[in-house]
Amino acid sequence: MNKKKLLIVMSNSDPAKPEGCYAPLFQATIAAALSHDVEVVLTGTSAQLALVDVAKKVEVNLDTHSTLYDLIHEAHHAGVSFKVCNTSLKMAGEELLEEIDERVGAAYVIDEAMDDNTVTFTY
Repeated sequence: MNKKKLLIVMSNSDPAKPEGCYAPLFQATIAAALSHDVEVVLTGTSAQLALVDVAKKVEVNLDTHSTLYDLIHEAHHAGVSFKVCNTSLKMAGEELLEEIDERVGAAYVIDEAMDDNTVTFTY
């Protein structure tokens, strides 16, 4: 039996509203910690999360001062693969976090989402 992959497509999670970014990144980390194959694709507004100047500056916990970057780093360390949409990057900027594994296009997201062995969550 083929193992299912979890594909999390973050399109509308806006770094200006970090409370909407926390859940998908946390879920990705937990799924990877449970030994699932997990990919997060950052596209649309969410592609900004792949940028150093954004992810490292936006706090998600005022008590600990942890940032969106800390969540991404923890997820990547747990085994989550991060991909970013090339077209969205052209609108957002170019200096990427080292945790970004690959630049992809829309065809990649569609192919992965249509695969019978992939479960897709969108945010």
